Amino acid sequence: MERKIQDFSHPVLNEQVTAIGGSYFILKEVRLPFASGEILYLVGVAIFDTTCCGTGGCAYAQVPGFICRWHYRTDQNGRPVTGIQPVTDPRQQKKIREMIMKREAVLQVDFA
Repeated sequence: MERKIQDFSHPVLNEQVTAIGGSYFILKEVRLPFASGEILYLVGVAIFDTTCCGTGGCAYAQVPGFICRWHYRTDQNGRPVTGIQPVTDPRQQKKIREMIMKREAVLQVDFA
């Protein structure tokens, strides 16, 4: 089944976002060649410093999906928007996860 293209508003890189248990930063965006197209993934770091059970942190990657329309408009905040098709096939997710974990020092790779 073909999935619909979804809008993805690009985050501001290296901007601290405060969350309930600490904060996080998106450090970079990467366009990764895959199959006959490209995958967009983000690398971020989370810092847990306001939790009741201690402090810590981790690096992670998020995969919005296949790039369909790169920066084709801007959102209401002036950020670029890309048309994305989520990766739903478990075999593709496994391969992409392996590729990213070889390239990046991340503990987990999540798919939108």
